[in-house]
Amino acid sequence: MALTATIYPSKLTVSDVDRGVYDTVELRVAQHPSETLRYLLTRLVAYALELDEGIAFSRGGLSDTEDPPLSVTDLTGVRRVWIEVGSPSAERLHKASKATRRVVIYTWSDLAHLRREVASRPIHRMEAIEVVTLDVAFLDALERAVGRKIELELVRTGGQLYVTGNGVSCETRVESGTLTAPT
Repeated sequence: MALTATIYPSKLTVSDVDRGVYDTVELRVAQHPSETLRYLLTRLVAYALELDEGIAFSRGGLSDTEDPPLSVTDLTGVRRVWIEVGSPSAERLHKASKATRRVVIYTWSDLAHLRREVASRPIHRMEAIEVVTLDVAFLDALERAVGRKIELELVRTGGQLYVTGNGVSCETRVESGTLTAPT
């Protein structure tokens, strides 16, 4: 018997002072049976920090090898931003960078390992690929804020991210840089 996805009704209240974005979004997020809660939460944080008109999760979920976990598409259907989560392969990043002007990775992984992986293969515009690193301890604390329903308030100001949900508050510095330069 095949396992099915777990659906989390979610509400994100976003106050991104750094970008001037303030909004509340309600969505249903599917957790694939092979997806960890850390990966799911990283996708949600990426959604909140990249919140823009046209942002969407991939239709096929984690099993979709053609689309990114998240993307931002304009009104004409052109993908403007390709958003990866975790540790994507060099081949996937090469494809993304050729297909989209802006590529960003949200990860908790060791960047040295990711940089070694991508250094072994040519990647189109590798120096332009952005990397946002989230602290593992922050994501672990955020896991305690998840119940059957996810309701999170996210505030980013001065590069610091504050998240509150289900009586849990946690914070982290949002470290960003490029794939070729240290964050």
